[in-house]
Amino acid sequence: MTDGTQGHTIETRELSFYYGTSRALKNVSIACPANRVTAIIGPSGCGKSTFIRTLNRMNDVIPGTHLEGQILLDGKSIHDPDVDVVELRRRVGMVFQKPNPFPKPIFDNVAYGLRINGLRDRRKLEKAVETSLQGAALWDEVKDRLKANAFALSGGQQQRLCIARALAVEPEVVLFDEPCSAIDPIATAKIEDLIHALKKRYTVVIVTHNMQQAARVSDFTAFMMLGELIEYDATEKVFTNPASKLTEDYITGRFG
Repeated sequence: MTDGTQGHTIETRELSFYYGTSRALKNVSIACPANRVTAIIGPSGCGKSTFIRTLNRMNDVIPGTHLEGQILLDGKSIHDPDVDVVELRRRVGMVFQKPNPFPKPIFDNVAYGLRINGLRDRRKLEKAVETSLQGAALWDEVKDRLKANAFALSGGQQQRLCIARALAVEPEVVLFDEPCSAIDPIATAKIEDLIHALKKRYTVVIVTHNMQQAARVSDFTAFMMLGELIEYDATEKVFTNPASKLTEDYITGRFG
């Protein structure tokens, strides 16, 4: 697992992103500190998901898009010619809005990325799977049924399984794109507890439409509106003493 004493930073500088001629992000500069949780909030369509998907080049697969500005992982551009995109996505893992386990046993779901990366030793696989499931707070619930199909798990368990799958390849940064929007409140509380624990070992960025969730889990919060960064500061300051009237209006429910 990544050593929390040597955390990893990810940041954007003057980042703009275009779908064809439509500009979805406008000069967004956000530095996400190592071993902290950074939340991205804002109304629907403000660019939150587009932003987080630029951080591991998930948007590369969309035809007709292009990007301006810089994205730096530990100070190095993720668009440098020598950057291997597969390796980048190992280093910067992603957990999506809806749980998306593979139609395979629980064990094989977690081991998938390890096998792709060439790990064949059964003992090492078993150890890595156990460690990852423990890291995702799921081991105690599934340790006696690792051969069961992942689809037999509840929605919240499936989401934690997807987190375990992301952790198995030992990322440095973990991205969460609205990870609780498709699960129930009890499962949401478990995921939030998990995010708190994960920042000891990883740098975490979470997109959420739930402002209370952002206030609970994050150290820093970025408020976005129509593709622009309106405010970025320590979460407590953003929620109790925002610098922008727009931010204040959003978090007090005047729009959104």
